[in-house]
Amino acid sequence: MKRIVLTGGGTAGHVTPNIALLPRLRDAGYEIFYIGSTDGIEKKLIQSQDIPYYGISSGKLRRYFDLKNFTDPFRVMKGFAQASGLMKQLKPDVVFSKGGFVSVPVVMAAKRRHIPVICHESDLTPGLANKLSMPSATKVCCNFPETMKYLPEGKAVLTGCPIRRELMQGSRAAALAMTGFSKDKPVLMVMGGSLGAASVNQAVRNALPALLERWQIIHLCGKGKLDEALTGTNGYLQYEYVQKELADLFALCDLVISRAGANAICELLALRKPALLIPLSAKASRGDQILNARSFERQGFSKVLEEEDLTQETLLNAVSDLAKHQKDYIKAMESCPQSDAVETILGLLDAVSVS
Repeated sequence: MKRIVLTGGGTAGHVTPNIALLPRLRDAGYEIFYIGSTDGIEKKLIQSQDIPYYGISSGKLRRYFDLKNFTDPFRVMKGFAQASGLMKQLKPDVVFSKGGFVSVPVVMAAKRRHIPVICHESDLTPGLANKLSMPSATKVCCNFPETMKYLPEGKAVLTGCPIRRELMQGSRAAALAMTGFSKDKPVLMVMGGSLGAASVNQAVRNALPALLERWQIIHLCGKGKLDEALTGTNGYLQYEYVQKELADLFALCDLVISRAGANAICELLALRKPALLIPLSAKASRGDQILNARSFERQGFSKVLEEEDLTQETLLNAVSDLAKHQKDYIKAMESCPQSDAVETILGLLDAVSVS
């Protein structure tokens, strides 16, 4: 039986693609272990998957001044020593890294013991953690054609993002029963991420009377961001977040309004859901969502509305245009070659494993 160590953490986006791989890894007979931080979000997410979890010390390597810059290198060194010990103990045949700073000492420890590593970069341009890991990797997977030029020659593989199997198995009938919506009127789903997006939420609510003339709306608005005044509005349902029901809601919706996190938009691509992407502004991020969104726009998968241009009027116009060309977006997504990232990555893992 082959052994694999999965690693990645810091945000859910560094964990959910690893979770998406689990069913096929089990089917293929892999014994699976996970190395993450001692108290990061990945610990809770992975422990619910019933696989062994090992926590190591982790520090963030920042590009800006912070007092923690003086102490975090020692945490990274400690993490490397712990990861080295785990490599000796677990004896994996291969390591798969989804990124985040906890993955760096794991990848480097694997290289030291001559264990092959496959990294995966979600965003269009590599983050710092993956930049540090790439020299130690055997292969580097990515989601966007434009990313290939940023990756080491001979290592880059365009795979797309692993998508959770259950998302592909949603029931439209179950969603209709859950929502009470009519089956004869189209559904627009609004997603702001697990924490919500205040500007997107506000723009949608400002445009609600006009939107409801044509659409039934499912609004995933984020924890603590429900608008009680809108509870009971006919054709409009708001949830802080959903978990098991998400696949069913995807099966029901026709169009989506979303942020442009890499994992989220790759799920939309796999599900063939045309989307209006409203990326997080460069003022609030390193600009990766803007690059992700523009790539999807160039490939004909989505329409983009910059947050700085977001108003009631621009939102309504963008949704109208998206609906008008809905079939064109679906056709472009159906022709995308990165249709089965899980199988592609599994093939790479099998090919590089040391046993």
